[in-house]
Amino acid sequence: MAGSGKIGGRKQVRLTTRATYSIRALLDLAMLGQVASVRAIAERQQIPAPYLEKLLIELRQAGLVCSQRGAQGGYRLARAPRRIPISAILAAVGESLDPLPAERAGAQQEGSADGLDWVTEALWRRIAQRVEQVLEETTLEDLYFDARSWQAAQSQGGGFVV
Repeated sequence: MAGSGKIGGRKQVRLTTRATYSIRALLDLAMLGQVASVRAIAERQQIPAPYLEKLLIELRQAGLVCSQRGAQGGYRLARAPRRIPISAILAAVGESLDPLPAERAGAQQEGSADGLDWVTEALWRRIAQRVEQVLEETTLEDLYFDARSWQAAQSQGGGFVV
């Protein structure tokens, strides 16, 4: 699901491409505030349109976006950005973040006692709980305001690309 690497000696948790593209597409819709075609979103966010279409279908099935047919058709958010937690976006496309180290995740799957000692494992479980809490508490609206602040700081007036 989520890969992890080290930067400056610190552990880092990463979103998958599916998760990133899904969040970017919904953030694009939030910033636009109206119906947008798959092609338009794909162009603005530099996401392959066929891949984006599949993600939007999953997001529609989860009730996060609505589709509109016709010449002016496309997708729009199904609810206000403040009512869309990042955890719901990830769940809609079958993704999650697991901050447990890869060696521990493998040991859990194999049922092995190898891996981390209980102290380290307890610490990683706390970290996983906090990550889950952040994903539940952070909404699309939060990212929207972060994006707007970033744009203002960069003096960008045009379209938004994550």
